[in-house]
Amino acid sequence: MSRLRIGTRASALALWQTEHVRARLHAAGIDTERIEIKTTGDLVQHVPLANIGSRALFTRQIDEAMLEGRIDLAVHSLKDLPTTLPEGIALVAVSEREDPRDALVGRGPIRWEELPQGAVIATSSLRRRAQLLHLRPDLAVRDVRGNVDTRLSKLDANTEWAAILLAVAGLVRLGLEARIGERLPPAVMLPAPGQGALAVTARSNDHAAASAATRAVHHATTARAVAAERAFLRALEGGCQVPVAAHAVLTGDQLHLHGRVVSLHGERGVEGEDAAGARDEQEADALGERLAERLLDRGAASILSEVRAAATVPTVPEP
Repeated sequence: MSRLRIGTRASALALWQTEHVRARLHAAGIDTERIEIKTTGDLVQHVPLANIGSRALFTRQIDEAMLEGRIDLAVHSLKDLPTTLPEGIALVAVSEREDPRDALVGRGPIRWEELPQGAVIATSSLRRRAQLLHLRPDLAVRDVRGNVDTRLSKLDANTEWAAILLAVAGLVRLGLEARIGERLPPAVMLPAPGQGALAVTARSNDHAAASAATRAVHHATTARAVAAERAFLRALEGGCQVPVAAHAVLTGDQLHLHGRVVSLHGERGVEGEDAAGARDEQEADALGERLAERLLDRGAASILSEVRAAATVPTVPEP
């Protein structure tokens, strides 16, 4: 097989993720080359993510490079990957998942139960913002953009901020685990669908590249769990900029799924759990869709309608 060109964003975390996948491919005897690509999410750093006119904030330019034949594979954080991919692109491998939880990060030791009344917390995620305000309407939530190092620097410089929220997986992968004050339990902060896992995509008709990635990277247990989470999100017609959270755990062939939908300012929330046998990703999909339908009937539909109405006109168009 000729050298595979792998597309990635250029942030420190994205590069770590890509080098992890390259190492797996190299171990399988496959030569690779890294191609760095700037995405919408990288190019527009001065506004909240929800105000940018795109769902594929961190993937569109990489998808274009793949469809144009400039790259053969791409590595993404699975939580950033839209549930419906562009025609001609397929999800061909899902890595073994790191800890999917969110981390509460302060300038020193910090715990959720110790946050004072009116504490200021910064995050770029509508999902995190909504869940914070649902549990603690007294909190003041601020927007923070940038890669992991940038967000940590902003926290250290803004002494009025009590903490920021970041994915545990990113901090662990970058050797910044010591910055974690608390790994928040799902009862407090349910993760984004797919959080902690990596996704590898390829052109749908490039069977050689797809097969190589699947053999070297794919982790079937993680793939079944995240299939349920992504089906839950897809059935809710959600993207990365909606306050939808889900986490699935596979024990044997039994899959347990926990899903949550919260209004933008935290006033209302709907959540539920379901479990079923999941011998493959199709059965996992069915579990996710079933739980989504239950939550839609119980109030998630009206919550998501309000979210979409509030975001019909983006502040900043896609570059």
